[in-house]
Amino acid sequence: MDAAFTAEQDEIRRTLREILGKRCGPDEVKAAVRTAAGHDRELWQQLARQLGLPGIAIAEEYGGVGCAPADLALACEETGRALLPSPLLATAALCVPLITALGTGVQRSALLTPLATGGLTAALAVSGPALATALALTGEDTSGQWSGGGRAGGVQARAVTADGAGSGGGWRLYGEAVQVLDGHSAGLLLVAAHTGGFARSRTLLFLVREDAPGLVRSRQAVLDETRPQARIELRNVSAELLGDEGADVLGALAATGRTAAAVLAAEAVGAAGQALARTVEYVRGREQFGRAIGSFQAVKHRLADLYVQVQAARSAAYYAAWDPDQGGLALAQALEALRMTAGEAIQLHGGIGFTWEHDAHLYFKRAAADELLFGPVHRLRAHAADRADLFAGPVADLAAGPAAASPGPSAPPASAPTTPPTSPPAPEKVAV
Repeated sequence: MDAAFTAEQDEIRRTLREILGKRCGPDEVKAAVRTAAGHDRELWQQLARQLGLPGIAIAEEYGGVGCAPADLALACEETGRALLPSPLLATAALCVPLITALGTGVQRSALLTPLATGGLTAALAVSGPALATALALTGEDTSGQWSGGGRAGGVQARAVTADGAGSGGGWRLYGEAVQVLDGHSAGLLLVAAHTGGFARSRTLLFLVREDAPGLVRSRQAVLDETRPQARIELRNVSAELLGDEGADVLGALAATGRTAAAVLAAEAVGAAGQALARTVEYVRGREQFGRAIGSFQAVKHRLADLYVQVQAARSAAYYAAWDPDQGGLALAQALEALRMTAGEAIQLHGGIGFTWEHDAHLYFKRAAADELLFGPVHRLRAHAADRADLFAGPVADLAAGPAAASPGPSAPPASAPTTPPTSPPAPEKVAV
């Protein structure tokens, strides 16, 4: 593994940091999230034109930059530093890999090109608060019960013909999905729906345009406004099947979840690093008892612990960018680092840090909201341990207790005579 960044990667990060430093300060972030789109459309188009940010991991044949997912993760570290509100995560990290993996040739050509140029944004809609489960971040659900399971609830898909009955024509969707990232403004929705009934149940992905009749979208009030979410209601909505009916949708969602976890880990590390940097800058200038509070040993120790935790999370995020199979564990480390750093930032900022209007709370809200959406941390780690068989074999036997670790002596057969054991003879006395 070569951990050094290339000159091209360094240039992308430098340019992105320069643009975001000018256009994405705390005041600009607060203003952007209160718009109808939930982000600065002009800035989004600038990032698409100058850096090709939406298409950074899309092949060149579809108009993208043609970089690896690792480059997207490094770019998202910079967007995390600025807490950039944008449809980048929903479009590039969640929807683009699914369209690339499952879409037909015609669908890829028609969708990936506008997604790469920023002219079209996309959002992944799954039923209920099950995004982490659908992406296999906190557990494996091979039956796809999170999408409805053939029973009431979730989103149900029905195949229809031109006259509205039978099969072999289009598809109709009915149901609702909540906690859809950027679902209120996305031009394209990827909806996970359950089809086949209870006997032949399966989960498929469908394409729904923003102007489809029967589609109702409403923006939700959420803790972190930089992660806008929407409720999607589908009332007999016409949809197009993504790929074919035999596609391994659950496998594609799990693979997308691993890549998205690496991207999210890098983003959280960028936010944690910036929160720490702003806190260090504050304690250097804030004076108490005639000296800067950053000179007190107790404050130094707290900041040193945060620095070690952030650097450990950054190393894990970089490794996950190279090996997405470690994305879940890296995400757990990064979310914990962001939560601890944001909490300590509020404490060390003192009285002003406890006000909701202070910038420190932007990082605190991001930490809390991301853990609710993609965690919690202990479940991310537990699932990573299960995937690695960390507690299998001798360790599992020891956890089950001494009886499971060693079978012990076998009982005598029923036909064997049971005679009491004879006592050993007394020792012989010897005169000396």
